[in-house]
Amino acid sequence: MRYNELGDTGMKVSHIGLGGAAFSNIYGTYDEKRSFELIRESLNRGVNYLETGPWYGQGSSERTLGKALKDVPRSSFFIGSKVGRYEKEPERMFDFSAEKTEAGVDNTLALLGLDYVDLIQVHDVTFAPDMSIVLKDTLPVLERAVRDGKARYIGIADYDIDLLKEIIEESEVKISTVLSYAKSTLFDNRLQNYTNYFKSKRVGVINAAATGMGLLSNKGPQPWHPASDDVKAICKRASDYCKSKNVELARIASWFTLNQPGIDVNICGFFNVEQMVDTLDILESGLSEHEKIVLSEIQTRFFDKVTLHWDDVELPAYRAELDKVMNN
Repeated sequence: MRYNELGDTGMKVSHIGLGGAAFSNIYGTYDEKRSFELIRESLNRGVNYLETGPWYGQGSSERTLGKALKDVPRSSFFIGSKVGRYEKEPERMFDFSAEKTEAGVDNTLALLGLDYVDLIQVHDVTFAPDMSIVLKDTLPVLERAVRDGKARYIGIADYDIDLLKEIIEESEVKISTVLSYAKSTLFDNRLQNYTNYFKSKRVGVINAAATGMGLLSNKGPQPWHPASDDVKAICKRASDYCKSKNVELARIASWFTLNQPGIDVNICGFFNVEQMVDTLDILESGLSEHEKIVLSEIQTRFFDKVTLHWDDVELPAYRAELDKVMNN
């Protein structure tokens, strides 16, 4: 396993981190036994950074990690959780208020069975009704949580990298990390335009969703995926091409992401031990010559001339739902 310094936190984190979204029904049917096996085997193989949050299964992810880590020495792993995004119902999904943030930190610690988390992050800040709420309410509460020993460092997580940069520039509270997702992929590699800036601020860079939340896989994304039909169609053609060459698209997509510079830890939401072992093998041993050829071919055929994203899809959809609730 490769290990990197996470900004100026002093934490030396594994290049591959374990994503807690898998410990819910987001990417398939949740199974506690399979989840325990995955967590323990990941730790055995050198993964020392674990990422979770209340949004993932509305507590099932944090609860599962808490059970699995019960007898694991606390000094052997780092763990990050989140505040700000909670329930499935649109009207209760986001809450960045001081009161909810304080309660959210305490609930996270209770579910994890831990005295502190190494990193507490504001989840999907773009959905805050006003950025001043994040700057004046959410972040100061997290700063107090750090002073009280409930967390060690503070981070922000979002799809909009420009917004992450803006918060770092405006925040009076020290931001130690940023978490970006689906922006270090074969179809959208814009995170590379920002890593030097984050490094200049001594901010650790966490990347998630190497496969674009399932778009870059032979299986394809879950029905809830927010990408447009056009984006899904292009990724489907890339997937079909990989299948015709007997290559798993997720493998070559993961290799591409794991080899991008400036990223301290890549969060991977493994479904089972086999996926985790395969991804660690990709990091350590690389791709076969055949896979390298197919990677080059799909880059040229599908992704070189276009950046695929859903920047203008997900936020308007959630706001429309919220407006519908408010007007009823």
